[in-house]
Amino acid sequence: MTLNLAYLACRETLPGSPHRRADAFEHDQTVACLDAALQAQGGRLSVHAWDDPDVDWGAYDAALIGTTWDYQDRPQAFLHTLERIAGRTRLANPPELVAWNLTKTYLRDLEARGAPVIETLWVDAPDPASWPATLAHAFDRLGCDDLVVKRQTGANAVGQSRHRRGAAPASPAPDGPVMIQPYLPTVASEGEFSFVFVAGALSHALVKRPAQGDYRVQSSYGGREEALSPADADRQAAAGVLALLDRTPLYARVDMVRDAQGGLRLMELELIEPFLYPLQGPELGARLVAALDRLPAVA
Repeated sequence: MTLNLAYLACRETLPGSPHRRADAFEHDQTVACLDAALQAQGGRLSVHAWDDPDVDWGAYDAALIGTTWDYQDRPQAFLHTLERIAGRTRLANPPELVAWNLTKTYLRDLEARGAPVIETLWVDAPDPASWPATLAHAFDRLGCDDLVVKRQTGANAVGQSRHRRGAAPASPAPDGPVMIQPYLPTVASEGEFSFVFVAGALSHALVKRPAQGDYRVQSSYGGREEALSPADADRQAAAGVLALLDRTPLYARVDMVRDAQGGLRLMELELIEPFLYPLQGPELGARLVAALDRLPAVA
């Protein structure tokens, strides 16, 4: 088994970029993980910016969406490029799954299928003049005193804000569609759980905790993570979310947080470009390479 693999990144995660992201070390960890797994069986890894017009995608046996962490700025161009790549080689995850997962309204679909989604209000056109009233309604409707507002299309908590009842809005009205959820305090007290799946099987799990005084668990904000052996009930909760899909993705990260009753609630199902935490899952590279090699050939 020798696999010539293209790894899709963005220009800001590539080494040597004049504007390299602070979290680009996660790109380096992922590339090192895949490169080692490929070299072990005679394969080869090539890393490209997804929007590089000069790449011959048909020269590769497969392509893996990786640190394409600017896709939300140009979603239609991103989807168009994925369609083009999928026409030339095997691509994971496939464009139709990415398109569905690109906007967080996919959570409504999963909730309708029985996923334990955190209660959410959807605001498609926030009005600056009535934004305080919108938040007041959300506090009452969700029955809480602490809210988090997220973009419906977004990543890495960019544009996210947290609001407390009785205080002035922490930020102006967003300039696009958002989702509003109660803040669950277990994010700080216990952490957010991530379950990484490859070809439908659990690869590894971890718990992510925010920095002191913050609520965001991403490394860009000082978040830290630790490998975890999940309880059977938690493992089953994460696997149950994945089982609701019509098709099994090659890779998935199920992010969950515990509610006041002790059960896990779905934060996000990441199917586009999630960081898969290879340091917490040393077998990740080999599992991804084996799963990519089993993908059916492009017709």
